[in-house]
Amino acid sequence: MLNFDIQFPTRIHFGRGKIEELAREVLTYGKKVLLVYGGGSIKRSGLYEQLLNIFKESGITAIELPGVQPNPRISSVRQGVKLCREHGVELLLAVGGGSTIDCAKIIAAGTSYEGDAWDFFTRRARITQALPLGCILTLAATGSEMNGNAVISNEETEEKLGTGSPLLIPRFSILDPEYSFSVPPEQTAAGTVDIMSHVFEQYFSPTPGTFIQDRLAEAMLKTCIHYGPVALAEPDNYEARANLMWTGSLA
Repeated sequence: MLNFDIQFPTRIHFGRGKIEELAREVLTYGKKVLLVYGGGSIKRSGLYEQLLNIFKESGITAIELPGVQPNPRISSVRQGVKLCREHGVELLLAVGGGSTIDCAKIIAAGTSYEGDAWDFFTRRARITQALPLGCILTLAATGSEMNGNAVISNEETEEKLGTGSPLLIPRFSILDPEYSFSVPPEQTAAGTVDIMSHVFEQYFSPTPGTFIQDRLAEAMLKTCIHYGPVALAEPDNYEARANLMWTGSLA
C-alpha cells in the first residue's frame, strides 16, 4: 500500500428534505449567488421554484447561468466569469450533475484570474484563488460534488481537458436522492456505468497491497449492479437512488 494524505472538507447534507440547510450554508459566504444549472429539468421537477422561494425568504440575490451543456464548454465558463465580475458574486451554487458542477468550479477559479480560464487546462496558469462553491446534486455519476477536479471542452480548439485543485472542492453539497427521481432511464444507466468506470480505474491499479481498497471497490460495484436495475425499473425507489447517489460520491 502506498503512503497517502486524505481530507474530506466538503460538508455533505444527505437525505430527504436536506434543502432546508441551503440558506444557512449560502449565508455563511454572502448574499450574492451565481446559480448555475443545465436544461429545464430543475424547473420541471419543481426544484427551481423551491430555490427561488428560499432565496426570497432569506434575502439572497441569485444571478442565473442556465443552459450548461453536457461536456461543459469553455464558452459557458467565460460567460459565468463575466457575470460574477459584473455582479460581485460571493458564492457559486451548482444545481445538477457533474457537467454543471465542473463548469461552476472553473468559473469560481476564473473570476479572480486576469487571463482566460482555458489557461488552467493548458498549464499556462495555476489555480491560486477560487470563489466558494456549493452543490445540489440531481444526478449520481461523476463524484464532482466531493472532489477538486473538473473537465471542460473547448469548442474552438476541439479539445477536452481536465484540471484540478484543492481550491475547487465544494464547500458543501446537498444530496437528496428524491431530486434524482426524474432522471430519465438512459441517464440513470449512463450515470451508473460512469460510477463503475471510476471504481474500475482504482480496482485494476497495479499497486500491490491494496486489499482493503479492493474490498471497498467491490462493495461499490456490487451496489451499482444491484441498485442500477432497480432504479431503472422503479425510478421513485428511494433506497435505490440513495445507494447509487452515495456510491457515486465515494467512487
